[in-house]
Amino acid sequence: MAWYDYVAGFFAGMILANFVPHFVHGISGDRFPTPFAKPPGKGLSSPTVNVVWALFNLAVGYVLLRAGKVPTGDYPAVTIFFAGVALLSTLSSVRFARKHAA
Repeated sequence: MAWYDYVAGFFAGMILANFVPHFVHGISGDRFPTPFAKPPGKGLSSPTVNVVWALFNLAVGYVLLRAGKVPTGDYPAVTIFFAGVALLSTLSSVRFARKHAA
């Protein structure tokens, strides 16, 4: 596989990890930060905006997943995909823990 396949797989993991909190908050009827909030990423967006943002992340993540050839069973590609998931999940948990503590 080419290097850019691994990059696509890594970003697919990050974007698909970002899909989860926006989708869960949106379908639960809860407000949650999105890039469209004021201030961006800190203010709260409506549940509908979160669902739309989540679905956009899902579509882009799926395209990158396929472009990165992660579903082929190539173990390095799968490992890099999960590294993207782990990185964004960990960074998000730290950021939102600080947000709720303030």
